[in-house]
Amino acid sequence: MRSSRIIALAAAVSSAVACDSCYRPASEVVHERLVRRIQPESQDSSIDPRAPLEWGQLNFLHTTDTHGWLEGHLKEQNYGADWGDFVSFQRHMKQKAGNLAVDLLVIDTGDLHDGAGLSDAALPNGVLSNPIFDEIDYDVLTIGNHELYVSEIAYEHFYNFSKVWGDKYVTSNVQILNPATGVFDYIGAKYRYFSTAHGLRIMTFGVLFDFTGNSNVSKVIKAADMVKQQWFLDAVNYDQPIDLFLLVGHNPVSRSDFANTLGLVHSTIRALRPDTPVQAFGGHSHIRDFRVYDDKSTALESGRYCETLGWLSISGIKSSSYTGLMQPRGVANPSRPATNTSTSGLVYSRRYLDWNRRTFEYHATNSQASTFDYHSGLRVSSDITAVRKKLNLTSLYGCAPETYCASCKPFGAAGNIFTLIPLALGATVINASRSDVARYIIINSGSIRFDLVKGPFTYDDSFIVSPFNDAFQYIPSVPYNMARKVLAGLNGAVLPDKRSEGLVYSSMPQLKDSCVDPTISLITGSTSELKTRGITRRQSITTPGYVTTDDFGTDGDDTPHTKIPSYTQPNYIQGNASFPTDGTNPDVVDVVFFDYFASVVVKVLNGFGGAYTMADVQYYVDQSYTAQNYLPDYAKLEWQANVPNCPVGEGVGYDE
Repeated sequence: MRSSRIIALAAAVSSAVACDSCYRPASEVVHERLVRRIQPESQDSSIDPRAPLEWGQLNFLHTTDTHGWLEGHLKEQNYGADWGDFVSFQRHMKQKAGNLAVDLLVIDTGDLHDGAGLSDAALPNGVLSNPIFDEIDYDVLTIGNHELYVSEIAYEHFYNFSKVWGDKYVTSNVQILNPATGVFDYIGAKYRYFSTAHGLRIMTFGVLFDFTGNSNVSKVIKAADMVKQQWFLDAVNYDQPIDLFLLVGHNPVSRSDFANTLGLVHSTIRALRPDTPVQAFGGHSHIRDFRVYDDKSTALESGRYCETLGWLSISGIKSSSYTGLMQPRGVANPSRPATNTSTSGLVYSRRYLDWNRRTFEYHATNSQASTFDYHSGLRVSSDITAVRKKLNLTSLYGCAPETYCASCKPFGAAGNIFTLIPLALGATVINASRSDVARYIIINSGSIRFDLVKGPFTYDDSFIVSPFNDAFQYIPSVPYNMARKVLAGLNGAVLPDKRSEGLVYSSMPQLKDSCVDPTISLITGSTSELKTRGITRRQSITTPGYVTTDDFGTDGDDTPHTKIPSYTQPNYIQGNASFPTDGTNPDVVDVVFFDYFASVVVKVLNGFGGAYTMADVQYYVDQSYTAQNYLPDYAKLEWQANVPNCPVGEGVGYDE
């Protein structure tokens, strides 16, 4: 839709990032290497899905939390498709729905950037990736919290993104200050009432969880307040027939999740419309999940990072205007009621598809790869390649000698990224004027948002693994007996309110100018719905990947996998340097930390008898040196073996 602007924008941005910046100096010497990719010719999965999809009266494809991963996972076969492959796939599926005389809706539930270089290496984040994202023929979209941290990004969505999508972009509880009028307007539509191709009449609401970390130009209305507003009550009691309520939200679908507000909206609708089906689609918690709300209501959540494409089908919706088939012929049909006692006549099917071409080809063309690609899909893949080149995302810092995962290995074990991080911090975070003073360098583990996979460590990977702009501050010359307790004190501390949701979804800094949601289960140690990945060897082997349990059981994963372990990690990690080589302890230590949790460090030190204030906090190195820089610098120091021909590993979950 906006692809004609992409290359021109890329050219403009490439000139903008050519100067010295927080991303990297223009004079920096890097190796150029084309990383293996399905972009457009790279590796793909060798394992077929377990069975064809079940098609019903109303069907959905669902994406969420894509976070800029539109190029796909360049070193992971399970998730190797790019956005152009998805463009071709959704066109096949729309055509198939038409041939079957049923409806297919394509849904997205927000968080479009903060996670990969394609979205984050350009300013404002998403300015180049959003036009690529727009190439999908979405029917309904809603906003995520990552669209609201930074005012410039919020206005990009108000002025540009929302104009592309019109009333399909539904933001029922999110407003923005309109500079032209001085009043708050809805970024998108408050609701959308529409009819499908075959006549189903649908009322749609888009509800963000009760997010409080937005910049001051936007406003998030709490769901509890929204459901009392007259416009909402009028929409629920609309003067036209409603066959189904559609709830889309950047919002966990599990009612037990503290951030879930979809349940409240559902309950409000159900109290007013007891007999109308309600279908919800969620996001934010980065998991595969399916929940049953009642005998006429379910909710689907479809993972993150272009690892998962959600599928849902429903039959049995009563409608006097529907002109399609209830049970399409020649394909499997949904057969499971929402509850064992349901008498509604509604039946459902859900599936979580791995994001790779083999999966897409299997479900679109019965594995006839030669007929899979549409011209539009190939064009989008070419656009992605061009933008990646303009942004220098393949610039190579070094070859990671093994895979370092965020949760698949115990803390302290080889292959755990938090075993690597202290080494990198000690080797790279150096104040030249104080390099001989012993130092502890402390980061929060949530600042690492993704695994570091064996193979080329590129400019793109620097965004993928550690995307923040958090700078290094310090308190100088802290008495050793006090400084040595800080790490333990922090690991018992509560993070600042700005990221209060972080202890479940993130322990990372959620600053207004740099924030990304985390690796789920990193902090909590939860193993259900764990994000897992792996590269297949041959058809006869079940590879590491997602193993999901939800309200319908354990058969939701489209491709069977073996489960990858998940281990609890500490909230904070510490490196050190310049300690006495004779084994004695120094008298004083510089305590270095990210600026985000500086106030917490001060409180912890004072709890040990200190008398520090924020006035004692200084920048340890230039504030342009951030969380994005230390791993690239470490790679240039320690990972030069095999450059530029880096061997790629088997992936997360394998013992290499």
